[in-house]
Amino acid sequence: VVAIGVSTGGPDALAQLLPTLPASFPVPIVIAQHMPPIFTALLAARLSAKSALPVRECVSGEALTPGCAVIAPGDFHMVVNRQNGVVACRTHQGPKENFCRPSVDVLFQSIAAVFGERTLAVILTGMGQDGLKGCETLRALGARICVQDEASSVVWGMPGFVARGGLADKILPLNQIGPEIVRATRMQIAARTQS
Repeated sequence: VVAIGVSTGGPDALAQLLPTLPASFPVPIVIAQHMPPIFTALLAARLSAKSALPVRECVSGEALTPGCAVIAPGDFHMVVNRQNGVVACRTHQGPKENFCRPSVDVLFQSIAAVFGERTLAVILTGMGQDGLKGCETLRALGARICVQDEASSVVWGMPGFVARGGLADKILPLNQIGPEIVRATRMQIAARTQS
């Protein structure tokens, strides 16, 4: 799975990143973007129109599918869980985390429990440190983490905390993150099919 956390400057960053991913992208993508209700549905529609991949707002209980990006709805946390062998995303209105709902940490902690080391976490531009705890958990499990560099970020809060915490495998400008996601995903799939 590819799990993306993003806040301030996120809609434009996602609009640059997602169109670089091919229609044949082999794994699901989940996104926590700090945004109020209604705007997340509009963002998903805008991104879907620009991208080869379908992008939609999460409907609680839907199964995650390869080659589809799902955005947490505004004012809801999004989590993933496995039931009867199916991985689905669910939404809830639990307490805010880092003053945020949706929270990157809430999403990433659930991703860690289901996917563990089979995760590529991506932290893009954003204020604050939402995502730091989730990245710590994922890193301990052996997941890969990529963050946006300071020069291409609107605010180097979220990616900066992860980078300064020594948790990032790669710190890249926004225009290199899409190709890195494709490369890292293909490498991990190839490694799994050989083992």
